[in-house]
Amino acid sequence: MANLLYQQIEMLSREKHIEPEVVVSAIEDAMVVAARKFYKSEEDLRAKFNPETGQVDVYSVYTVVEEVTDPKKEITVAEAKKKNPEAEVGTEIVAAKPTDVLGRIAAQTAKQVILQKVREAERDTIYNEYHNRVGELVTVIVKRAEGPDLIVDMGRTEARLPKREQSKLETYNIGERLRVVIKMVDRAAKGPQVIVSRADASLVQRLFEMEVPEIYDGTVQIRFAAREAGERTKVAVASRDKDVDPVGACVGMKGMRVQSIIRELRGEKIDIIPYNEETVAFAQKALSPAKVTRVQIIDPETKKLEVIVEDSQLSLAIGKKGQNVRLASKLIGWDIDIKSEEEKQEIEEQMTALTAPTTPLTSLAGVGAKTIEKIEAAGINSVEKLAGMTPEQLMEIPGIGEKMVDKIYQAVNRFYESGTEAAAATGEAAASGEAPAEGAEAVAEAAAEGETTETAESSETAEAVEEAPAAEETSEAALEATPANDEGDPAKAEEAKS
Repeated sequence: MANLLYQQIEMLSREKHIEPEVVVSAIEDAMVVAARKFYKSEEDLRAKFNPETGQVDVYSVYTVVEEVTDPKKEITVAEAKKKNPEAEVGTEIVAAKPTDVLGRIAAQTAKQVILQKVREAERDTIYNEYHNRVGELVTVIVKRAEGPDLIVDMGRTEARLPKREQSKLETYNIGERLRVVIKMVDRAAKGPQVIVSRADASLVQRLFEMEVPEIYDGTVQIRFAAREAGERTKVAVASRDKDVDPVGACVGMKGMRVQSIIRELRGEKIDIIPYNEETVAFAQKALSPAKVTRVQIIDPETKKLEVIVEDSQLSLAIGKKGQNVRLASKLIGWDIDIKSEEEKQEIEEQMTALTAPTTPLTSLAGVGAKTIEKIEAAGINSVEKLAGMTPEQLMEIPGIGEKMVDKIYQAVNRFYESGTEAAAATGEAAASGEAPAEGAEAVAEAAAEGETTETAESSETAEAVEEAPAAEETSEAALEATPANDEGDPAKAEEAKS
C-alpha cells in the first residue's frame, strides 16, 4: 500500500512535470490543514510523510521555555524532561496527534489543498519554462474556443490565442495545426498563462529564419519588420557579406522561399526592402512599390520626414487606407508626410507670397489719394498685388473707369522702371504734396485731349478733379489756353469747366 501511494505520487509528478518533493509537501500541508480544522486548535501542528509506510503523521510542537506564556505552543523545562530527559530551553518537544479520527470532511479538505498546491506548482513550472522562450516559433493544435479567443494545445500545457492576436484573413477549425509565436507569459492569468500570436511581426521573422538558410546562419539579418496582419508586411534586410544579396536570398529562386511564407500566412503580401543606414535612402526604399522623387528631413529631433512623389504615384505611396505609408513609418521609425509635386509647388508659392516684401500704394506716382482709398477698400494694399490684376478686375472696383485703369497701369510701369529706391522717393514726394499737382497735370492733359466728349468720360474727369482739388486753378488756366476753335464753342468750354 505504501509503495502504491508513492508510485501514485511519482506518476503525478511526471504528468505535471513537477518534483515528487512538491507533491509530498502538498500532502503534508493538507494533513495539517485537515487536523487543525478537526481539532479546532491553535497549536503549532506539523506533518511528516513516511515513504516506507505511506503514513502521514501529525504532531503538535511545543517550545521549551523557563516560564510559559502561551500554553498551546510552549512547555516548561520540567514538563519537557518528562518526555525527553535531554530537553533544555529552546528545544522543541513533539506530541503525536491521532489521524484516524479525522473523518471524511477532513479528507475532502486535504484533497482540495493537495490539488491547489499541485496546481500552483505546475503554474510555476510552466512560467519558469516558457518566460524565457518569448518570441519562439511553436506548433500548436486548436483545442477549443472560449468566446472570441482560442485555446490551443502546446503539448505540455494549454495556451491562449486572443482575438487581437489572430490574423484578419484566417479562420480556424478545431484540431487544426498552426504555427504561432509565444507572445508573453502572464503569471497572474486565471486560465492558460501562455499567450501566443499569429499577428505579431516576429512570426514573419521566425518563418524567414526557417525558410532562408542565410538568415538562420546569420549571413543575412532582418533589421526591422512592420506588419498589419492579414494585409501587408514590410521587412528590412541587410547582408553581412557583400557578395550576398539580402533581398535575393529572401525571395529565392523564382520566389520559392517567399511564396512558402506567403502560403503559411494565407496570402498576406510581403515587401522585402534592403536596409540602409541613411534615413533618406531607407525611406525611399520603404515606400516601395511607389517611386519617390525626393525626401527631405524636416525635424531630426522629432524624426519627421517630408516625401515628394509624382502626382501619379501619390495614391500608390499612401496605399489603401494609408497602409503603405503607415507601415513605412513603423519600419523606419520616422513620421512621414507625403506630398505630390503639384501640392508642394502650391505650398511654396503660398509661402513665397506670404514672405515676399510689399510696397504700399502710396509709392505710386500719379495716382490720387482718393483712388488709392478705393483700391484699398477692395482689398488691394500693395503695388505687387495691384500689378497682378487684369484691367477687367480693376474696372470691377467701384469708382474706377477705363481711363483711370490706364493711368494706374502707367503709374505701375513707371514704378517698376524707375526701381524700388526711386519709387520710394516718389512716394515720399507724393506724401508731401507733389502727387496732387501731378494729378492736376494729368487732368489738364486729359481735358486738352477732349476727354469730355462723352458723359461717362466727363464724370471720370470730374472724379480726377476731385482727387486733386489743389490744382483746380491750374486746370482752368489750361482750359483758357486751348485753341481758338474751342473758344468759339461755348458749350464745349462750359462742359470742360465742369
